[in-house]
Amino acid sequence: MNKLKLGLPKGSLENNTFELFKKSGIRISRESDRTYKPFCDDEELSIVLFRAQEIPKYVESGVIDAGITGYDWICETEAKVMQICELVYSKAGFRKVKWVLAVSNNSNIKSVKQLQNKTIATEVVNIVKKYLEKNKVKAKVEFSWGSTEVKVPEFVDAIVELTETGNSLKANNLKIIDEVFFSTTRFIANINSYKNPWKKEKINSLSILLQGALCAESMVGLKMNLNKNKLNKILSVLPAMKKPTVSNLALKNWVALEVALEEKIAKEIIPKLKKLGAEGIIEYPLNKVIP
Repeated sequence: MNKLKLGLPKGSLENNTFELFKKSGIRISRESDRTYKPFCDDEELSIVLFRAQEIPKYVESGVIDAGITGYDWICETEAKVMQICELVYSKAGFRKVKWVLAVSNNSNIKSVKQLQNKTIATEVVNIVKKYLEKNKVKAKVEFSWGSTEVKVPEFVDAIVELTETGNSLKANNLKIIDEVFFSTTRFIANINSYKNPWKKEKINSLSILLQGALCAESMVGLKMNLNKNKLNKILSVLPAMKKPTVSNLALKNWVALEVALEEKIAKEIIPKLKKLGAEGIIEYPLNKVIP
């Protein structure tokens, strides 16, 4: 049987990645936190868990055919890989993450220009060096193995750290003085693997399913019954990806209407639909929405 070797991120993205695959129709599970080769109910996939930082280079070298990692790690490792699609999700939600330049709350440093000949700690050394070069600043950039926030101001003058909410920085008495780099999760593939017809088809199919599951996160389905004479008014308040599905009911002059729309819009228009004559309104979750 053909197999696609797939690397998934272990750590902060792990749970949300497993959930995304579940909504895509692929169930992944593992016996314990020490298991790096989880069970998958898709027999055409062979899954291994790596740190997100390692995945770009493993994909580039062909150790694995494809993987999910961050755009930041693709840029940091300068890995030559195919970026199949962007998947905007993170540890805390469905949004981009950013690497920020931060200093102690008590520091007089207010901009990157003031870091001339200073020391910066970070996990993304190459990204920071390019950032400093762009700003024409010469500073020492040292690699941090973790716990980067605690190094300011005793050991370094500033840090560049990944954040979604900024809460961890605030908790460590740090303030953000600039945004260095924005990143999203990416589905990537090995260049040679993508030339293999079967692997290419499998990778593209996975991409469609994953994007469909992610798209469905913010959407719901609505069903309702209504008299035909109220159809035009109800259609006028229904934003939809395409025209809603309308089908005849056994009851004369009555139809059923079904539509997919943003969840935040649904809560606003359901009362309006009721006032316009819609009955039996049902809201239901969606697993996948394929544009």
